[in-house]
Amino acid sequence: MKSVVLTQLNQVLQIAESSKPELAVGQVLVMIKSAALNHRDVFIQKGMYAGIKVPVILGSDGAGKVTETFNDSHADWINKEVIINPGLNWGGNEKHQAKDYIIMGTPTNGTFAQYVSVSAELIHPKPAHLNWNEAAALPLAGVTAYRALMVQGNLQKNDKVLITGIGGGVAQMALQFAIANGNEVWVTTSNPDKLQKAIAMGARGGIDYKQDNWHKDLIKQAGEFDVIIESACGEGFGKVIDCCKPGGTVVIFGGTVGNIVNIVPAKIFWRQISIIGSTMGSNQDFAEMLSFVNKHQIKPIVSHVFNLEQAQEALDLLATGNQFGKIVLKIS
Repeated sequence: MKSVVLTQLNQVLQIAESSKPELAVGQVLVMIKSAALNHRDVFIQKGMYAGIKVPVILGSDGAGKVTETFNDSHADWINKEVIINPGLNWGGNEKHQAKDYIIMGTPTNGTFAQYVSVSAELIHPKPAHLNWNEAAALPLAGVTAYRALMVQGNLQKNDKVLITGIGGGVAQMALQFAIANGNEVWVTTSNPDKLQKAIAMGARGGIDYKQDNWHKDLIKQAGEFDVIIESACGEGFGKVIDCCKPGGTVVIFGGTVGNIVNIVPAKIFWRQISIIGSTMGSNQDFAEMLSFVNKHQIKPIVSHVFNLEQAQEALDLLATGNQFGKIVLKIS
């Protein structure tokens, strides 16, 4: 089968002929129709991710058809259109993942291939209203956004939401989820075009976070926020805290700018603000996310579609951060 292989760190991706995966007990074989890129693929290529093993087939997101099962116990999945939960070994505690939790695409082989083997527990029926590219764009960003908003953020109907860095895939899914839930949503971005696209999707408004006093200007426009979804951190995190209502919640699912510094503790404890971490999600979170997507007929935004042979070109585009929406590889 054709696959996209990272043979060495900081090397160009290679299109290779790999053996079709062999199935273990409880697994099924999925013929991948489309696979989507995530920033973790960029980080893995650059050696900026934990637990990397090379050579490895990259890719966490994928959708396709089940072609084989290990035995007859899962034979009813044959020829079914499915979407894959890329999180392996969450464990039995819904509050956090287990120590051996991993994500497809490293250290195990991922979805940038014609076939992938996966536990039958991690496949779900593809939402009927999504095409292959949209379905492939959903898993990682969708479950991460859903857990951040609905589980860790405990989003309520009347909550006002701020989503920082609306250019990212998780942020965009969080925007779609919050709007579908009926919430008032505001965003931050340094790109005027992305701000207009977010408003077209339903955001009430937004602000350029590169302005020195963006938080003060935003509060003047929108007031303070009940739930803030944050992924940058760094020196600007104090401004995010300032935007939070007393009793509100800041959910952190990333730290692209760096470590949090220069925080005034009294602004957190005196105002009873909760700061909580979040990443990916449990099997239950994934199932609930799919139910929410089906109920509200949500479609992930797909920015660009490439062929499998264009994987490096697609990864280079993702690294620029210029796209708005997910980048997808059409595989079969």
